[in-house]
Amino acid sequence: MSDRSYFAPHGGHPPQTQVMTDRAVFTDAYAVIPRGTMMDIVTSAFPFWDKTRAWILARPLTGFAETFSQYIMEVAPGGGSDTPEPDHRVQSVLFVTEGSVEVTLDGATHTLSEGGYAYLPAGERWSLRNTGSAPASFHWIRKRYEDVEGLDRPDPLFLNEADIAPNVMPDTNGAWATTRFVDPADLRHDMHVTIVTFEPGGCIPFAETHVMEHGLYVLEGKAVYRLNADWVEVEAGDFMWLRAFCPQACYAGGPGRFRYLLYKDVNRHPRMDL
Repeated sequence: MSDRSYFAPHGGHPPQTQVMTDRAVFTDAYAVIPRGTMMDIVTSAFPFWDKTRAWILARPLTGFAETFSQYIMEVAPGGGSDTPEPDHRVQSVLFVTEGSVEVTLDGATHTLSEGGYAYLPAGERWSLRNTGSAPASFHWIRKRYEDVEGLDRPDPLFLNEADIAPNVMPDTNGAWATTRFVDPADLRHDMHVTIVTFEPGGCIPFAETHVMEHGLYVLEGKAVYRLNADWVEVEAGDFMWLRAFCPQACYAGGPGRFRYLLYKDVNRHPRMDL
């Protein structure tokens, strides 16, 4: 774990002497929510969550995210929820960036420390508690599951990034790799949450343009990212939303690695009732 870094916001409030200019951008094709916007004043609270606050990074909204919501959850010691998910149609991925939490599912309790990942299928009852002495921070990605006749729903997963070997992209000499928590050939899954790593100098050398919607949270480092027709500078703690078909590319100029948590919708026909 010592060679991995996971940025987590801690809130606060900017001083009156701070200039207002920042890197926040919201367009029809993409959005950039810099880490400096994640202050105390913009947190949310949820029913049946104790000693917990959240920064909502994305939610289904006209002209914004269509397939998912994503939160950064901050849970104080002793906090959590026995009934966290209000919608039985929704599946979840949790990814821990600071501290540790305990997730209970089907009577079994699993400890997720930094780098910990959980996939929680739709319709399952689960609970989460911070039993430690320090605050815990994790990403909570939610998506309504799209059932397919003839396919079972996926099984729960409790994993850690440290135990998974990254898949190196072909012809990159190790400069670009993806850590996959789910087998891409498993069509039961209709979303993937992965970690993408670029070594200094690594890049996406073309403008990717595809049907998958993206949420990208920068875990570590900095880079310039191509979003539609613009190049923007991003750093650890920033969040990006990319609409389906929004062109994207990346250049990780260094000095350290550039890593992000990536959401995308996969393995389903496009809906025809919109």
